[in-house]
Amino acid sequence: MAKIAYILLCHKDPEAIIQQAEQLTAAGDYMAIHFDGRAAAEDYQRIRAELAGNPNVAFAGKRVKCGWGEWSLVQATLQALRSAVEEFPRATHFYMLSGDCMAVKTAEYARRFLDEHDKDFIESFDFFESDWIKTGMKEDRLIYRHFFNERKHKQLFYWSHGLQKRLGLQRGIPSDIQVQIGSQWWCLRRRTVEWILKFIRKRRDVIRFFRTTWIPDETFFQTLVRHLVPEAEIESRTLTFLMFTDYGMPVNFYNDHYDLLLSQDFLFARKISPGAKELKSRLGRLYAAQGVDFQISNEGRSLYRFLAQRGRIGRRFAPRFWETESTLGRERELLIVVCKKWHVAKRLLGQIRQVTNIPAIEYLFNEEDTALPDLGGIQAALMKRTRHRRALLRMLFEYYGTDQLIICLDPAAIDLMDDFHSDRSSTRFLHIECAFSDDYLIGHAHRVGLAGERTPQLTLERLLPTIRNDILHESDRIRDAGYSQLYHLREGASPEENASQLSGFLNVSGGKAMEIAATRCLFDD
Repeated sequence: MAKIAYILLCHKDPEAIIQQAEQLTAAGDYMAIHFDGRAAAEDYQRIRAELAGNPNVAFAGKRVKCGWGEWSLVQATLQALRSAVEEFPRATHFYMLSGDCMAVKTAEYARRFLDEHDKDFIESFDFFESDWIKTGMKEDRLIYRHFFNERKHKQLFYWSHGLQKRLGLQRGIPSDIQVQIGSQWWCLRRRTVEWILKFIRKRRDVIRFFRTTWIPDETFFQTLVRHLVPEAEIESRTLTFLMFTDYGMPVNFYNDHYDLLLSQDFLFARKISPGAKELKSRLGRLYAAQGVDFQISNEGRSLYRFLAQRGRIGRRFAPRFWETESTLGRERELLIVVCKKWHVAKRLLGQIRQVTNIPAIEYLFNEEDTALPDLGGIQAALMKRTRHRRALLRMLFEYYGTDQLIICLDPAAIDLMDDFHSDRSSTRFLHIECAFSDDYLIGHAHRVGLAGERTPQLTLERLLPTIRNDILHESDRIRDAGYSQLYHLREGASPEENASQLSGFLNVSGGKAMEIAATRCLFDD
């Protein structure tokens, strides 16, 4: 009978990881866990300690620092796979999971299904001929080398790509492989996994090629399986039920979707809403149950299309959900950096990105050209961003796959601060208090249109007290607003004082906070 080794890639919520591991191994299956190398060491130690007595749980031999779209995700998967193959010799299948996945069938059903279908389940479509990629970069993912993370270093990513195009630095694809593409959620037989591990030991050229492709977790395993396994033994589909809106965002499942999920022809589903406690509890008990009869109707995708096309008003399926969603989510943390000197805030965010793995976005409600991902048009204009601000941030949380997000606001945006503070999410503010020289204020007057190239010096000198008082008034409003979690970074304070404030704001250790607070020339003009 089939025995499944689950390959779990995760980066947060140790309590949920422990629970997921215990639920899936309770029925006799296995799990190999890779916990992101960027995540907190204490969280990793807690997971290891809690699961130390479970012989059906193993851990990746090396923790890799993962980044979306990078080779590191494939590298992390291979680390967990190697551990699973070595630690669990009785495992017949290896099933890729994330922390957002939950079983929608019993272990009994899953094993019977895999015994009856002796195939590898992995989406595998021809990269060049299929229309799997709907928008954005396609051939350029492969024929150019990608050295930078598109989300963390957007400007460098596109600068490098553009430079290679201008210089004609295209590269060839290994001649004997036909690149495939598909979902990263797969279930492979043991023989196939062993073939893949043997293949990559011999073919370093293939590893070098995929190491600098963009989003290789959608092409690496998909290509190798098609290269190594007879076509008749491949089922080009995933066993994990997931749906996307017409804006490319994952559909979340809620408490009243239990019967819908159980009736789909899939073994797992993602994403389960963080707030769907009842659904999580019921699905958690389901996997180890016996004798459950499943009536497969498989109407999930058609039902979704039906609801979306008719514009159902509600919390789930409306096609323009930003017009009905009213909260960022109770489980999420929005961290707001407030600073009049935008370059200081940007400099601070650059250091935060280096030290933590929290996604950080600059003045998205102030600067039209702020680097934002394509979210279906909602991010296109400042007016639209501001009007649908909560929905925009919800989409950014989903895009980055995180429960923490940092944004920057100008101190004048007190209405936005009040709105986010009133949300059910947890909101923390970091007010950066800077000194303002006369030269800086004159430059500010030019930037905001209060002065021009030919404005007389005398007029500028008369403006300065007004501008200075206006900035002080903005700071006073923030202090008087009564925000429950307001931290202060002061130009004249010592690094130790600022580190204490940063530690509370970012919820990081004192060492990391000091590393950020000690940023050279942070307050320089």
